[in-house]
Amino acid sequence: MMSGKGVRLLAGVTAVAACVVIIGPSTPDGVPVARPLPPDAVRDVVPNRVMTWNICNPCKESNIDRAAEIAAFAPQVIGLQESCVRDVEAIRGYLERLHGLVYHVEYGMVLKNRGRCGGVPWNPGGFGQALLSAAPMTDRVREEYPDGGSEDRGYLAVTTTVGGKPVRVFNTHLAQRRQEEVRADQTRVLAREIARHDRAIVLGDFNAVPDSSELTGMMKLASDTDPNCRPAPAGVCAPTTDWELKFDYIFLRGFVPAEQGVRPSRYSDHHLVHADVDPAREAVSAGGAPSVKGTP
Repeated sequence: MMSGKGVRLLAGVTAVAACVVIIGPSTPDGVPVARPLPPDAVRDVVPNRVMTWNICNPCKESNIDRAAEIAAFAPQVIGLQESCVRDVEAIRGYLERLHGLVYHVEYGMVLKNRGRCGGVPWNPGGFGQALLSAAPMTDRVREEYPDGGSEDRGYLAVTTTVGGKPVRVFNTHLAQRRQEEVRADQTRVLAREIARHDRAIVLGDFNAVPDSSELTGMMKLASDTDPNCRPAPAGVCAPTTDWELKFDYIFLRGFVPAEQGVRPSRYSDHHLVHADVDPAREAVSAGGAPSVKGTP
């Protein structure tokens, strides 16, 4: 027979062991040990690299693993969609503590949703977009679309630095599938803001394939970093979702893409889309305007 004190001690030890199994071993100060990165992983922030990723909430995935996925590419700017404030804070913390990557953060949350983001009934978690940037961000604009469709949607915009140049960065998530007319109205709202800037990077989940009519305005303003998808498909556009469809985009205005890639992830139903820009070259806008030489 075990005394009451012994039972409580055994229960405590069992609980600690369970936590270790869930989150992995820890250092003496309690910080979880980083998951091993691929041998070719980047070890420091790449100043001309940007990334977009719909991290899928409420998918209950590990934020340690999400951080490791991002750290493998170490982009200068990261646009996250379907993000909850507490998840972004956790990812940002793991990026710094486990991978040595320090990011500023701005939020474009347009929805309070306990089902997606937890929290208590009187204070549910914030849900929407987030931008992480290795450089400071200024002039934040957070806008909700007049019509979000079946769920509130919006965009977040900031001014920051990519490839040593100031640039306006947009991050958006458009209405869900089978809501084409709503998305068309949303892209018109977004395009009006993008057109005000000579140099812009647009990240996001547009919930539309490249030849969708609702993306026509975007294609006229900026170029898709996938060379097979601009302005009309020249080949097979790389899918960015588990459904073998391309919904996730990096559009460049005033920048020339140097490289683009898509990485499937087991931690979301969307893939990571990353692109490097060539800061030494300026682009002619997709609409045929003169070469970009102005400020963002």
